Amino acid sequence: MKIAHVAPLYESVPPRQYGGTERVISTLTEELSFMGLEVTVFATADSVVHGELVPCREMPLTAGSGDQIEAAEHLLELDRVVRQFDDFDIVHFHTRFLHFPLFEDVARRTVTTCHMRVDTPELSRFYARYRAFPLIALSEAQRRTRPGANWADVIPHGYPRDHLPAYNRPEAKDGYLAFLGRISPEKGVLDAIRIARAAGRQLRIAARINKVDQEFWEARVAPEIDGEQIQFLGEIGDPQKPEFLNGAAGLIFPIQWPEPFGLVMIEAMACGTPVIGYNCGSVPEVIDDFRSGFVVKDVDSAAAAVGRLASLDRAEVRRCFEERFSSRVMAERHVKLYSEIIEGRLHRRSGPRIRRRGRSHPGPARSLSDRRTPNPRGAMAKPV
Repeated sequence: MKIAHVAPLYESVPPRQYGGTERVISTLTEELSFMGLEVTVFATADSVVHGELVPCREMPLTAGSGDQIEAAEHLLELDRVVRQFDDFDIVHFHTRFLHFPLFEDVARRTVTTCHMRVDTPELSRFYARYRAFPLIALSEAQRRTRPGANWADVIPHGYPRDHLPAYNRPEAKDGYLAFLGRISPEKGVLDAIRIARAAGRQLRIAARINKVDQEFWEARVAPEIDGEQIQFLGEIGDPQKPEFLNGAAGLIFPIQWPEPFGLVMIEAMACGTPVIGYNCGSVPEVIDDFRSGFVVKDVDSAAAAVGRLASLDRAEVRRCFEERFSSRVMAERHVKLYSEIIEGRLHRRSGPRIRRRGRSHPGPARSLSDRRTPNPRGAMAKPV
């Protein structure tokens, strides 16, 4: 089975530090290679992948480089995919929806993972127009936000079992609270600070600050950092995560938006570190309440849950991760889906069957060699 993965160009694969989508692509393609699939990854030239790399840009796009530059670079990447499309059995896109107009005739030989939210009202017309594309949701919560879409499956993220070991430190039960990820209003860092203060515990923040969130950091977050109870460690990468997470009594995940999947939750669970998360988005699907953490509703209930962290068995938290969120579990579910697509056995998980205009039946999956190479500029100018 020959599978191509098309990565966004904002980070390398894997990312040097922060970058959830690129980290998942790296993990998935590595596991697929171990399982014997032929994997090709379209990504930045500084990526290190298992399988073949097709370099589409020398270095990752810088944050805030501008919509026109970002669109142009990704269209050039998609042009590379067009030229090599017939080399693969399945092309797996991770590039949101930019590829839809270019690959509509061969949509049934593709699958797209929706790494971002899909419920934005302004995109309703776009998703309705391109319903031929099979989509992968990261959680049932995400799938429910657009019930009429062509959902092929719900496949949560996974993580390699050996990348984040669980040290099982008894002293960690009374240790600091951890916040990991990115500084932004929607990630809930201010609530994490409030929770730590209400619980009387130290909070260590390991997070990236994007240019767009610099003002929020300077005006709202930085004044709260006292260097003692509330500490800011900056952005950390994979080498620092085991020590950071294993030393924490718990990870605080007070998310403020319906995030499709919070990768940092399963990173913490891999270390045996329980998670306290707000009942929002995918959180209640990821946290096994009272087993791998606590699902709460606000600052007060989260602070109360901090006092119960020591009652959880950290070895059991690790088992929750291994049972549900290992990279092998994720890869096996993808292989099953790929096989269904290749063999024509894929059925829509929701919404009515869509027939192409002028056909009484779906017809065979097409090849891009059956038609002229699309003009990216013309395709993107097409009204939706």
